[in-house]
Amino acid sequence: MNHLRIKLALLLTYFVFAILLNSVGTVILQVIHSFQVSKESASLLEGFKDIPIAVVSFLLASWLPRLGYQRAMMIGVAMVMLACIAMPLLPAFWTTKLLFFTVGSAFALIKVSVYASIGLITDSREQHASLLNFIEGFFMLGVLSGYWVFAAFMNPAEPESLSWLQVYWLLAGLCLLNLLLLASTPIPKVPLEPTRSARQDFVGMLQLLALPLVLVFIVSAFLYVVLEQGIGTWLPTFNNQVLQLPNQLSVQLTSIFAASLALGRLLAGLVLRHLSWYALVNLCLLGMAALMLLILPMTRDVVLPEPVHLWNAPLAAYLFPLIGLFMAPVYPIISSVMLSALPKARHAAMTGLIVVFSALGGTTGSMITGLTFARFDGQTAFYLSLVPLSLLLVSLLLLHRWHRQGPVPASA
Repeated sequence: MNHLRIKLALLLTYFVFAILLNSVGTVILQVIHSFQVSKESASLLEGFKDIPIAVVSFLLASWLPRLGYQRAMMIGVAMVMLACIAMPLLPAFWTTKLLFFTVGSAFALIKVSVYASIGLITDSREQHASLLNFIEGFFMLGVLSGYWVFAAFMNPAEPESLSWLQVYWLLAGLCLLNLLLLASTPIPKVPLEPTRSARQDFVGMLQLLALPLVLVFIVSAFLYVVLEQGIGTWLPTFNNQVLQLPNQLSVQLTSIFAASLALGRLLAGLVLRHLSWYALVNLCLLGMAALMLLILPMTRDVVLPEPVHLWNAPLAAYLFPLIGLFMAPVYPIISSVMLSALPKARHAAMTGLIVVFSALGGTTGSMITGLTFARFDGQTAFYLSLVPLSLLLVSLLLLHRWHRQGPVPASA
């Protein structure tokens, strides 16, 4: 079995979806100009992407071991390739909605399959955590690449130009390459009980919620995503309204956050070879708290140079996004801890629950931060992030205690 080839296939799959999933902000901007749709209508694209991820994960995650992870990923990539081809051939707002609906639905298949496949090609909990962090770090590199890839096809002189749609030929080509790699890479299947039905698999996924270890993990994952999305989603607005930076510069400096997440996850894969997961996540959370308490006071009464640009922005604008370095390892590590405690046949079902509750956490975090931002101010909104951070420290202590009791029996 060529594990290196399997890892390459998983990395390329995640890279392609990173570009597409995180292009929604750029595409919203472009469809407003190219198709003359309102901001309210364009904002629906986020829902066309996120809702299918949660729904498809919940309904199909427990069934994917029967379908096969290799086949599931090939179906997801093929769906997205066809949707990408449709974009330049049928330029319209409805095509854009169809694209993100397809990307969201397919990503549900992809994430469950990728997470579950990691358990099949690693031999220890340390290897599992290291590879999962590396793959998630590679995902963030895809996010960063996406900004530059889309920008290369835009026409700044004619905002309404459809030239940006040509990027989808490149993305379709990446999907085709990915599809060929997946087709030629035999990914092992999970041995299943021959007498067990798909309905029993779905019920088994719901029964996971009765396990104390799973419940504590779900709370931990929910709190983490509340924290990450609360900061990540509102950081451009924070830069603009609190630091008084121009819109374009606010977005450019937010890319430091994405770069920090990528670097943090890649480094965590190396650090975990020498440090326990529980020690690392505690150090990360305490580092986040320290950075917030040190940097947020620097964001008050900022005096900007004239003119302000990328190289003379306030120091806080460069330092605060570095919180991503500490934030980055937490989610992949606790996901790995949970999956490695379960039998491999239950990894797909557990990943489905991870995706569902992560989506709920992301929505909750963004809404809470947005409401606090609107009613008070940006500093208060970000200081409020210390609440889920503190609760996360407590839930991770409980997760550590339950995890030390050993793997969950296959019949649990």
